[in-house]
Amino acid sequence: MADNNNVLITMKHITKTFPGVVALDDAELTLHRGEIHALMGENGAGKSTIIKCLTGVYERDSGEVHMDGVEGNIHCHSTMDAQNIGIATVYQEVNLCPNLSVAENLFIGREPRTKLHTIDWRKMNRMARELMQKLQIEVDVTKTLENYSIAIQQMIAIARAVDMDAKVLILDEPTSSLDDNEVEKLFGMMRNLRDKGVGIIFVTHFLEQVYAVCDRITVMRNGKFVGDYSVTELPRVKLVAAMLGKDFDDLASIKSEGGTHLGDILYEGKNLSHRGTIKPFSFKIHKGEVVGLAGLLGSGRSELVRCIYGIDNSQTGEAAMEGKVLKTKSPLDSIKAGMGFLPDDRKADGCIANLSIRENIIIALQARTGLFKKIPMAKQCEIADKYINLLQIKTASRETQLGQLSGGNQQKVILARWLATNPKFLILDEPTRGIDIGTKTEIQKLVLKLADQGMSVIFISSEIEEMIRTCSRMLILRDGQKVGELDSKEVELTQENIMAAIAGGENK
Repeated sequence: MADNNNVLITMKHITKTFPGVVALDDAELTLHRGEIHALMGENGAGKSTIIKCLTGVYERDSGEVHMDGVEGNIHCHSTMDAQNIGIATVYQEVNLCPNLSVAENLFIGREPRTKLHTIDWRKMNRMARELMQKLQIEVDVTKTLENYSIAIQQMIAIARAVDMDAKVLILDEPTSSLDDNEVEKLFGMMRNLRDKGVGIIFVTHFLEQVYAVCDRITVMRNGKFVGDYSVTELPRVKLVAAMLGKDFDDLASIKSEGGTHLGDILYEGKNLSHRGTIKPFSFKIHKGEVVGLAGLLGSGRSELVRCIYGIDNSQTGEAAMEGKVLKTKSPLDSIKAGMGFLPDDRKADGCIANLSIRENIIIALQARTGLFKKIPMAKQCEIADKYINLLQIKTASRETQLGQLSGGNQQKVILARWLATNPKFLILDEPTRGIDIGTKTEIQKLVLKLADQGMSVIFISSEIEEMIRTCSRMLILRDGQKVGELDSKEVELTQENIMAAIAGGENK
């Protein structure tokens, strides 16, 4: 049990409404000094909203926030107000300046000055090196931030927060783009800060990570507080049930719902390559088949599908769709050939945040139809409503801007965009990254249903268990090369077999 005398932050009776949506309804959150506290819930549960009410991004409608050492009911009107009382946030998308040096990013806005009031570069670089050494981050502080991986950039953002004497550190989906080694480094840093008395709020969708690093869990659902639990007292199945508000069907049973009868070959690629990323790669995919691309981050999974789809042109090889030579010099060629592509970075490559849900859903279909053959508005509305209902997209209206939706609902809209084109061949690159377990289940079931109806699907996920549930065949990649293939008809698709193929690299 946590020591009630060690409470750092209490949020009680927090409400927040937006037009047509109650985002928070009498929500609460309690954080203790020196603990890592997971904030869990489905997309749209209110996690981001309660964080933004705490950090001054949103003004809450009602409720109280109290912080140890700060008098009265706190009202942060900006993120700067929050920083001034010791609350710092590091987001999934690092909000530092890639063109500035590590040292400049660490001390931006509070640079040490000389007697002439110019920046004391030597002192700033020395302070930056000392801070990096203290936190065991190995970087050259004089190099620009863009030279370092997302994981290192996140650690630098955390280091900046720590150096500003943050008592509360909020990490919002910090591990979504990290590999296992990078995650473990981040966890080491989090444990180190916890031991120094920092209270950490950790927002994540990865259950394993919660049980690896967290002390307590707050669960939210539909904007309401469900419960505050000790990690040791809350088994995974009960956590999932609390998040979903119902008994959870075992994800392992999903696969049995999919079809196993494969049709003719739909797509065949021979010796496809891309300079510096993909070595000559050949594969076939049948109608009604879900093929997984497995490999560590940087293995070439995303680069390969970008070649297949025509975002990056292949330097060698050729492709055929239903036996006919396929020329894909651009994504539009692929759309016209009956392909759809959900990219791994939905914010950069998928979402058009300032367009409505309706516009985002019909945009690929309109591109295939032609700019001079505008889809009638009534038809656009019909298509949008169909997929809003089918995918259970939580929104006040089809005309709501996409940027106003939660991450999981944005992902569903991008998926709806491609389903609306009725593709023969659908490429899904990390379709469930950063979304809740309930939505993951829905997407996995949908993929198997589409395959059962004859659609061919390439499925990429960093979660091997998810691939096992969804795919009937796995192509194993390492360093841009195909190093193995596992077919469920010949060998059981298990985590051990897949990891052995990734590590061993025997061609099959």
